[in-house]
Amino acid sequence: MVACRGKSEAPTPEPRALGAAVSPYGSRSRFEKTARYFNQNTKVPLEEASSRTPLHDTYGIITPSSLHFERHHSGVPEIDPSTHTLTIHGLVDRPLVFTVDELKRLPSISRIYFLECSGNSGSEWRGGTTESDVQRLHGLTSCSEWTGVSLAMLLRECGVQPNATWILAEGADASKHARSIPIRKAMDDAMVAYGQNGEPLRPEQGYPLRLFLPGWEGNANVKWLRRLKALDQPAMTREETSKYTDLMPDGTARQFTFDMEPKSLITRPSGGDTLPGAGLYEVTGIAWSGRGTIKSVEITTDGGASWIAAELQAPVLPRAHARFRWSWKWDGREALLASRCTDDTGYTQPPLTALIKVRGMNSQYHNNGIQAWKVASDGTITNGNRA
Repeated sequence: MVACRGKSEAPTPEPRALGAAVSPYGSRSRFEKTARYFNQNTKVPLEEASSRTPLHDTYGIITPSSLHFERHHSGVPEIDPSTHTLTIHGLVDRPLVFTVDELKRLPSISRIYFLECSGNSGSEWRGGTTESDVQRLHGLTSCSEWTGVSLAMLLRECGVQPNATWILAEGADASKHARSIPIRKAMDDAMVAYGQNGEPLRPEQGYPLRLFLPGWEGNANVKWLRRLKALDQPAMTREETSKYTDLMPDGTARQFTFDMEPKSLITRPSGGDTLPGAGLYEVTGIAWSGRGTIKSVEITTDGGASWIAAELQAPVLPRAHARFRWSWKWDGREALLASRCTDDTGYTQPPLTALIKVRGMNSQYHNNGIQAWKVASDGTITNGNRA
């Protein structure tokens, strides 16, 4: 039914004017204001620099390149692709140096994968923060189509030796960010990427080259990639000893925790939203697993007392964000809204309390616990994980 305007005459049309001319590079409407959140009050702005994807305001599973989260340790370098090279050396028969153009002439592959910082959701380890915004709490994850060349192909061309069990990947940024990567991953699905979402990498994402390790923690996906050295043991860099390890309650530390565990988030409605009143709402969010493919997502409105299956939007791809949806008829009473996912290995996303029971609260990495949103009777939504 079309609502009556109260008058019989037709509405006065808006004045017509010529539209804008074509442009060399597309831009979004001036009415759209979605942006990445970043902390401007950090004491060490380059070392602690990060921006977060506005998950609440994105659709489907692909994150626009301009809204992909970023994290770096010494600023974003400006690198001329005409002079940049990738060196592969160490325990190989034929050390080689590739230019960017030479890599682009090799057989290419394109794959859709998520990328998640291991520090994503780190603030929630201690029982929930006062923050309610899904972007600020969990925005260090994004999903793109990545294009590049198979790392296994490059290593075979160099004749990687049988005693090479690790690869040291190093970036061309000022901090020479470096991580040790097991050879089994390098020879599996790892790639040297130069494209993202159909265009060259953005500088914040490693232009002109980055290492991409599907499903593995973000910092191991070395950006501004300049060299790969085959080794017979891990290099024990700063980023895998003093950083990116998980301190357990007994004082030991988990090291080389590469796979990002299955995780899901309700992104709409979520913290910071206000429901205008009782009625029908679409609950939607994303789920992903570094182990493989999401098989199911369930939603609860009563804090986990009961669970209902959500609908997964096709395609559901391995190691990529999967979009889920569920229609919720809210009755106006207080609710505790959350999602949990299960991947094709049979692993089900745990409650935050279960993670803390095993791993304590010393870590700031690898938190895949369930995120709950508290819906008050007046429709306001806040962080339901707060103790």
